[in-house]
Amino acid sequence: MIEITESYIDSLAPNSSAIKNAQGLVKKRSFVRFNRSQDATLLFGECSGSGKSNYQCSADFIHPEKPVLRCSCPSRQLPCKHALGLLYAYAGGAEFLEAEVPEDILSKREKAEKREEQKTKQAAEGIETKPKKVNKSALKKKIQAQLDGLELLEKLALSLIRGGLATIDKKVLKTIDEHVKQMGNYYLTGAQIELRQLSLLLKQASEQDELYTYAMEQLTLIHALVRKGRAHLTAKLADPDLALDHESTIEEWLGHAWQLDQLKACGLMREQVELVQLAYFSYDDQARQELVDLGYWLELSSGDIHRTIQYRPYKALKHMKEEDSYFDAVQVSALYTYPGEMNRRVRWEDMIPRRMELQEIESLSKLGQRSFAEAIKLVKNQLKNPLSDRNPVMLLHVSEVLQNEQGHYALVDQAGHHLALEDITPSNQGSVELLPYIPAEQLSDATMLVVFEYHMGSGRLVAQPLTIIKGADMIRLLY
Repeated sequence: MIEITESYIDSLAPNSSAIKNAQGLVKKRSFVRFNRSQDATLLFGECSGSGKSNYQCSADFIHPEKPVLRCSCPSRQLPCKHALGLLYAYAGGAEFLEAEVPEDILSKREKAEKREEQKTKQAAEGIETKPKKVNKSALKKKIQAQLDGLELLEKLALSLIRGGLATIDKKVLKTIDEHVKQMGNYYLTGAQIELRQLSLLLKQASEQDELYTYAMEQLTLIHALVRKGRAHLTAKLADPDLALDHESTIEEWLGHAWQLDQLKACGLMREQVELVQLAYFSYDDQARQELVDLGYWLELSSGDIHRTIQYRPYKALKHMKEEDSYFDAVQVSALYTYPGEMNRRVRWEDMIPRRMELQEIESLSKLGQRSFAEAIKLVKNQLKNPLSDRNPVMLLHVSEVLQNEQGHYALVDQAGHHLALEDITPSNQGSVELLPYIPAEQLSDATMLVVFEYHMGSGRLVAQPLTIIKGADMIRLLY
């Protein structure tokens, strides 16, 4: 039986309302019976509801990485508030009496076991391992369409540069927006997003002149995407296998959505990895027309910081669960890693939670980079590539945090080097303003997770604090 914490139960809930309603059932003492199996792999019970008879709910942990929550209620939510309430009661210390596993659960377990045996048998016979057949003719047509789209995008970018950004009027903006739609027809979703971002910047630039600098940076990115994308697609057409590039991020920039089996085939899957989340926030990306749930996770064995990203399109918000902060460590049986540089994106399907020990949190503070000069060098090397992540994240050891007469904050390392603190654009959420509320002793000789951003207008590299680790305390400024 895994360790069930409230943080883990929250992660299973489909939304915040389900969490609230489930906890309400426990507070109202709506459960009339709590039971557990002898081996503690099954929790089950009864909960009174609006029906004539009590609802039968259960949480089956026979496979702890894939718990199955069931209930006899008519709710369409999976899991429902009754099954979640059962877990909240268990985590809260309610007494669960030992009882025999119900027959219907035994039957469902048996059917599930047969399905798994069938899958194992097929895998052993090589049925499941057969690679998906690629329609090379269709793929070549798609690549040629992408090349045509990049040529169209390049012509637009050059015309904007020749004409000058300050001369752009409503007619030109309309042309840009038309090209945004066309990029989708050429299978260039990455280019579509960046061109829409350029349009958004130019529409705001008439009110804020400094945005022209960022618009120029955006044009530089688009130019790099055209140049590198064309070189990649041309080489891909010449490759008899039309193989994916798993060593750079160019495939994603061109609109490819990596599947887990593709990542595994490229050697980008590792087994039995432990991670702990250091920070999380969600923000609205108007260029993508999606809400983005972004989590930063530390791999305990290597000290590497990874990202989990969930994109929730505006049109599908009602059907997608928002991610949330997670406060336990997770044991992942298979960790899939995307191509990239610093803070590579990762995914997993199954995980088992466990509480972080105090000494483990204390050990995280040893992973902070002690030299700001070295840290900044690594960040700048990544930012030289226009197609790299523009907001890398690092753990830094901080000797102290200073504030000048103007109220601006800066981090100081052991060599006396300073790093300016400012709130940056991706999160659109402030954290610097929270520093006055942090005890002074927590801000000296501490480890801080920061996200970097290069300000084109001023030519300065700044950082925003996300999490402070001091001793056994982990203070999240964004969550």
